[in-house]
Amino acid sequence: MKDQCCVIVGASHAGVSLAIQLRREGWVGKIKLISKESELPYHRPPVSKDLLAGTKGIEQIRLRPEKVYQDNEIELLLGRTATGIDIGQELIRVNDEDIKYEKLAICAGARPRELVLGREQEKIFYLRNYADALAAATRISEKQRVIIIGGGYIGLESAAVLQAKNVDVTVLEREERILQRVTSEPMSKFMSKLHQDQGVSIRTGVQIESISTVGGEKVVHCSDGKIFRADFLIIGVGILPNTEFISDSKIELQAGSIVVDKFGQTTCPHIYAAGDCTIHPSLIYGRMLKLESVQNANDQARVVAANICGKETIYDVVPWFWSDQYSIKLQMTGLGQGFDEIVVRGDMDAGLKSSFTLFYLREKILLGTDCVSRPKEFMVSKQLIKNRSVLDSSILADESVEPLNFLS
Repeated sequence: MKDQCCVIVGASHAGVSLAIQLRREGWVGKIKLISKESELPYHRPPVSKDLLAGTKGIEQIRLRPEKVYQDNEIELLLGRTATGIDIGQELIRVNDEDIKYEKLAICAGARPRELVLGREQEKIFYLRNYADALAAATRISEKQRVIIIGGGYIGLESAAVLQAKNVDVTVLEREERILQRVTSEPMSKFMSKLHQDQGVSIRTGVQIESISTVGGEKVVHCSDGKIFRADFLIIGVGILPNTEFISDSKIELQAGSIVVDKFGQTTCPHIYAAGDCTIHPSLIYGRMLKLESVQNANDQARVVAANICGKETIYDVVPWFWSDQYSIKLQMTGLGQGFDEIVVRGDMDAGLKSSFTLFYLREKILLGTDCVSRPKEFMVSKQLIKNRSVLDSSILADESVEPLNFLS
């Protein structure tokens, strides 16, 4: 195995976790970790929070110190881009060089879906990486007006940061409520009121026709004739998997995402994938899942590392996510989709002091939870979802019952 090489494309959470876990699993061959960025790999969640706010710099959010890569004999190829694969010859094209691999792991992640092309891109920011956050942060000053297009987590986290800096913030969302794709109506209403109470304007059902620049201002033109003006725009309308470089290969794709099996293996021998660029089978939910989260990237990568080393480890983890907005920590576990009942535990009407859990059930089986300032319920929910526990709604809502007792 010493003569073998595992090439990992992508050096964010999935790629770095996979590289380090390979050594822990006993891989003794070469490891080449390819990153499109020239920066040493770093955490992504702070991009729309700490980096945008200016409370942390790039050195404070590194995934690992450089010495860790050196100690684990991981060769970092920074500022390099994978452009193609020759599966027959087991070669991956990186810039103008062909690199031989015995094992290949694609952790290429995703990029923001662009809303505006051409010259109108000036004063428009997409918060996906360090350079994005740095460029946007330099624009921030008091009394400025910013329009955030997209009422998902990235947009709302950015809104919270900017509002705290005394910036006039308007969020424009295409759907009829914010977070419509990822959570329930009660949770959307709570988050809307939370932001509006802090001074953020939220407009839903907005269909954008065009964006122009007039007198230094960005002007957003909507289908109903309304116009919104701002000093700059932040856009968060989803992401696209970075898989163009394998589109001509035999690797199966679904809507651009790499299809992997329960072991994280693609449809091609010796090629695996993990993270935001994948779609995988979930034994818990009985369907294919596409997850865009740090948790999924890290956990899936660790499973792939074990399987590259010859083990047969199944990826069957309960998804979980988090989002920090103002002083609120929202923790989500499972998937709140397809439910036939919502159980509320706690107080949803106390604004920033709210503390509650929303349990999403189908036929009394827990599918997912949204937890605000409820770490006990969050932790217990993971086990309840994994076990497909049948639950009593009245007990879930009863604050006198300790969450650990839900497991009995």
